[in-house]
Parts: sequence; C-alpha cells; structure tokens
Amino acid sequence: MRTATIRRQTAETAIEVTVNLDGTGVYDNATGIGFFDHMLDQLSRHSLIDLTIRARGDLHIDDHHTVEDTGIALGQALVQALGDKKGIRRYGHFALAMDDTQVACALDLSARPYLLWNVDFPTQKIGTFDTELVREFFQALSTNGGITLHVDKVHGINSHHIAEAAFKSVARALRMAVEADPRMAGVLPSTKGAL
Repeated sequence: MRTATIRRQTAETAIEVTVNLDGTGVYDNATGIGFFDHMLDQLSRHSLIDLTIRARGDLHIDDHHTVEDTGIALGQALVQALGDKKGIRRYGHFALAMDDTQVACALDLSARPYLLWNVDFPTQKIGTFDTELVREFFQALSTNGGITLHVDKVHGINSHHIAEAAFKSVARALRMAVEADPRMAGVLPSTKGAL
C-alpha cells in the first residue's frame, strides 16, 4: 500500500500527517483552524487520498506556522507514499468551476518544486482566516512534495469560493497524477531515469 505517516515537531508546531494514496477520500483533520480543516477535507475527498492530520500550533500568535508546517508535512508524506514513482501518471490537470469562480490547476510530480500562483482574493480574511495563507500552504506543499504546481484563477468574486476552488482543483489534479497508469506498470514516467 502507498501509505506514509510524517511527524514534524518544532518549537512552533507539532504535526502528524497520515496519507493513503489508494484510498477513497476518507478524512479526519484537526488543526485547530476551522476553515483550514474544511479545505483539507476538500483536498482529501476530491483527490481520493485518505488523510488524517493532527496539528497543534501557536495559534495564540496566528495561523501561519500551523498552516505552513501542515503543508510541509503533507508534502513529505506524499513523497514517502509515492516511493519510486514507477507506474504513476505523474501529470495532472483540472479546471474547476464553483459558482462564480473557476480555478485551473496543472501539476507535475517532478521532484522539481516550483509554484506558479496566479490567484488573488478580493478580501484579506475568510472569517478569521488570512487569505494569504492559502498560497503559503501550497508553497510548502509544492516545495516539500517536489511538485511543479501551477494554480490560476480564471475568475471569481467570492473569497471562500476562490480558496475552495483552488483546493479542489489541486485535489483533482493530484488524484490524476498519483494514479497508476496501466500502460506504464513498473515503468518510471521519465526519460531521465529518475524523478
């Protein structure tokens, strides 16, 4: 089974992330940040990656460290669960519509982290959640997951919908990329011989 558990402990946070790439989108996420948990639930459900996250962080300061460190640990868990990457599709893409919003994602499990983020928000907050932390999460995920990740807002006027469409489009693209390609069984999807 393609599973992994990562534990990350710093002076600012204590994070435990467990993933099952061959799951059904079962989730149990508790970070202490309600909106962020809602986004992580979407990431799991729409990628079909089973995801359990437990995070304790310095929320008395703000949400930044908890969100970023969760992205770091999740990226590391994906790398571990993917193993040698033989037989996967590697690439994924999805354009997701949600009410007023459309967000498109294209990604490559390349081991070459790069985030291209073309998403802006009309508000600085969604409830008490800082909208700038959406990018921080995906930056940490991309860097630590070795993911070339492009996320583009096509249009949107509601910050909640924009954030949710971003998580869901990444989830759908990730679902495609981690899936086994029956025509590539046991073969690395690269001409370089390494990913």
